[in-house]
Amino acid sequence: MAIKMIAVDLDGTLLTSGNNISPETQRTLQVASSQGIKVVLASGRPLSGVLPFDEQLGLSGDDQYAVVFNGAVVQNLAGKVLMSQEMDYRDFNTMLRLQRLAHVNLHFETTECFWTLDRDLSVQMQINAAFTDNEIRVRNRDEIPKNFTFNKVGFTCNRGSDQIEKLWNSIPDWAFQSYDIVHSLDTCIELNAIGASKGNAVMDLAERLKLSQNEIMVFGDQGNDLSMFENPEFKKVAMGNAISDIKDRADYITDDNDHNGIAKALKKFVL
Repeated sequence: MAIKMIAVDLDGTLLTSGNNISPETQRTLQVASSQGIKVVLASGRPLSGVLPFDEQLGLSGDDQYAVVFNGAVVQNLAGKVLMSQEMDYRDFNTMLRLQRLAHVNLHFETTECFWTLDRDLSVQMQINAAFTDNEIRVRNRDEIPKNFTFNKVGFTCNRGSDQIEKLWNSIPDWAFQSYDIVHSLDTCIELNAIGASKGNAVMDLAERLKLSQNEIMVFGDQGNDLSMFENPEFKKVAMGNAISDIKDRADYITDDNDHNGIAKALKKFVL
């Protein structure tokens, strides 16, 4: 069956190690889009961090879409929220308890901005905010209202620190049963409401667009892409730089993100 939607992770997949889209990958995705194939960027970033790359690909408006916050939110590129899975004040307090397991920063991500109670911010948290064009609102605990909701949580530390690894090894089993937790970088752990994942969000969007799951091709490289690679119906392409868990579940392993891996796979299977 023909591919009608391409879901593409950003960091380590669409983007080179220089944090840009290679000219060949850009051209190939634009050709796919011109043929009526939906190109959907699927990222842990909020929409503000995805839009500049959509614009580079010539994608905009009400009938183009993005999967953001690791699948907790699906929006069209005009900003309308089609699906949102949120955590609440009870989850907020739970995150603060988890933070005490290691010396790490903690921030809460919403469609408006990042929130944190920390006064000393890790470089990784600042990078996350800068790359996604987000402000960080530093508040005291008593300034957080009881109706506070958020879509995603990030625990971060500075490069070279072992504290994220310490936190990962200290997270209790009940937390893994209550939340979707991924170790996305050496300096970052990301957490969403249970069931909020890129894989589920891509399926939700496909249903809205009346597409079959076997008409979807996915590209990824890291732990927060794993949910897309667990779907037996998707055509799954791992980047050459992907972790082994992604490669083990892939239908095809393409070249890495610095050598037009996406473009090569699309030319082989789609165009």
